[in-house]
Amino acid sequence: MASLPPVGSRVSIRYRLPAGTTPPMTDVIGELQAADPLIVVRTKSDGVVEVPPADVVAVRELSVVPVRTSEIRALEHAAALAWPGTEQSWHDGWLLRAAGGYTSRANSAVPLDFSSTIASLPAIRDWYAQRNLEPWLALPERLLPIRADGIKHTRVMVTDLTEAAADPAVTFTARPDAAWLACYERDVPAEVLTAVVDGEVVFAALADAAVGRGAVTTAPDGTRWLGISAVHVNAEHRRRGHARRLCQALLGWGAQRGASRAYVQVLTENAGAILLYHQLGFRLHHHHRYVDARSLSPRTL
Repeated sequence: MASLPPVGSRVSIRYRLPAGTTPPMTDVIGELQAADPLIVVRTKSDGVVEVPPADVVAVRELSVVPVRTSEIRALEHAAALAWPGTEQSWHDGWLLRAAGGYTSRANSAVPLDFSSTIASLPAIRDWYAQRNLEPWLALPERLLPIRADGIKHTRVMVTDLTEAAADPAVTFTARPDAAWLACYERDVPAEVLTAVVDGEVVFAALADAAVGRGAVTTAPDGTRWLGISAVHVNAEHRRRGHARRLCQALLGWGAQRGASRAYVQVLTENAGAILLYHQLGFRLHHHHRYVDARSLSPRTL
């Protein structure tokens, strides 16, 4: 059986019907209410459908409310400004980002304008080749007709922000200090972590147990977004609620700086992080993935 998103998610499930039924399979769309021993989905008409897990053929998580393509583009624009690498260049509606190869987000081209087309791929390949970097494309769903499967499939999850009480145990700094970097445990230079375009960035720490990064940027539609990233809990301190406390403090920080919504970008296989953010009120907005521009052929376009 395909893996299920957290209970409370909106899903589309294809499942097998009893032998001899025509057609042999059907679909149900609704809110996932239980996953064991039966999968229970409540549909929009308040009907309840129960499906044995063994009969499930495919599962797809859906956004809680319909999301327009323009909303995906606007959020991705704010997210690109929040993690822009150390060098940026616009080319025919694409934002090209480079940062010496540190992190996929900071070293990929993302289509952010209606003018973005696949005709720009040769120029994108050349731009990255000049920097001795692989020409990765960050492709949000529905923005370009590219069928290649790609890698690092990611859920972009969002929530609304409200004012929250400060947590005195969580500290904020404008730059990551040595203790923050030691807890983060990733080889990413400070200049990549602190980079932001037309926004504000902060580094949160909960003693020596957990760290995270927040960045507030504004989308073209005027929405001020808080992006939470680089959340990491020291192995000795896991399963004690530290990531939740840290993220809640970052949500409060973002609200204080005028952000009305927040987003996270989570790899689809990171079930623990998806559950954490789901419990914090985040829900699926859209998906994106990375595709090597050199791998594209007429069959994948």
